[in-house]
Amino acid sequence: ISHTEFLFVGFYELKQHRWLLFFPFFLMFMLSSIANSILIFVIKTQRSLHSPMCVLIGAMACVDLSLPVFIVPKMIFSFLFNWDGISLLGCLVQMFFIHFVGSFQSSILLWMSLDRYAAICIPLRYNDYLNISSSLKFVLAAIVRNGTFAVIVDVLAGDLSFCSSNAINHCFCEHMALVGLACGNTIVNNVVGLLAVFCVTTLDCLFMVISYVKIFISVFKTTSGKSFHKAIHTCTTHIIVMCVTYFCAMTAFVSYRIPNSIPPDIRIIISTMYLLFPSCFNPIIYGIRTKEIREQILKLVVCFH
Repeated sequence: ISHTEFLFVGFYELKQHRWLLFFPFFLMFMLSSIANSILIFVIKTQRSLHSPMCVLIGAMACVDLSLPVFIVPKMIFSFLFNWDGISLLGCLVQMFFIHFVGSFQSSILLWMSLDRYAAICIPLRYNDYLNISSSLKFVLAAIVRNGTFAVIVDVLAGDLSFCSSNAINHCFCEHMALVGLACGNTIVNNVVGLLAVFCVTTLDCLFMVISYVKIFISVFKTTSGKSFHKAIHTCTTHIIVMCVTYFCAMTAFVSYRIPNSIPPDIRIIISTMYLLFPSCFNPIIYGIRTKEIREQILKLVVCFH
């Protein structure tokens, strides 16, 4: 008999104190929702922020706003009321949206690096490379790539037999946490998971590194004064966001490949922070370090007062 109902048992070692986890995760969820909503509102309503880069920042805010929605409400109600059950179908749906939406963080970061490369290294041909037609092609390619891997990972996980235990040692449907319960051969699932990480996260990161290396070489050779500092400041902002996002992602990925050396609760915190922390951090760093956005936010604050 293969289980079709599962229980989340993450942090159950805390026993009667488990409900206290509601507060930090709820606060992070509210911070993410409010900060990203403000960022989206400011970029949408202020015509001066309708540049390609600000639109990309707005797209990243949309991803950061929606991603926690798929995990946090179910998780915090589980902490409060012990609503730990989930069906296999519900688990697969949650897993699909986590992978599909989360992979767009990498896609948008890559797009930002290509935008900066075109603007700084080949400014005269910027409109030739980054126009509406090119943008639509990039979006379509990202949807097809990210969606294909998310569907394949889900289908393969759904075909497994879960005949030993139905207790998921996590607070949401993480791929390896679910696959780890299977009683059959999971080599294909592991290989496809690694392939998805390589084709999405690793390749995007590689292209980003190449873009920023070329940008810095070009800036140091040809730019000076105010333009130099502006280019460095803009690129540094994106690099900070990129490093935080990829550090959280790779830490979560590695933690499940060396399960015996990391306590289960620590591994759960790592993989949860991979989804939550960038969603809280990104809008703040963009709001503080992007001058145009910061000025518009300050204007709104003054108007409300």
